[in-house]
Amino acid sequence: QVQLVESGGGSVQAGGSLRLSCAASGITFSGNCMAWFRQAPGKEREPVAQIDGEGNTAYLDSVKGRFTISQDNTQNTLYLQMNSLEPEDTSMYYCAAERWCRILRGILRYDYGFWGQGTQVTVSS
Repeated sequence: QVQLVESGGGSVQAGGSLRLSCAASGITFSGNCMAWFRQAPGKEREPVAQIDGEGNTAYLDSVKGRFTISQDNTQNTLYLQMNSLEPEDTSMYYCAAERWCRILRGILRYDYGFWGQGTQVTVSS
């Protein structure tokens, strides 16, 4: 049984930083894909950053250069370091996982089968 538990959300001012964590159980990172998605009220859920077991990554254009996705295989934990936060980054952030996949040519994937409950990020101007 796959479980994903996010933490690290909160409220910050524009320009600030947050680091989100996702503790994963029932799935390892090798051979699989891990991702962060976000959804703001009234908007569709969108992929933010993704990483596969080989360390290949993909990012939403609007977060490139500001957000960094990483994973700790020993702790089975996924991270999202978010710097230079903007009010437009305000959303519920979700951790997601999918088995047997790869990130190719920096292209974001949408086919994730396992989801966490989310953690709220609020950025004020």
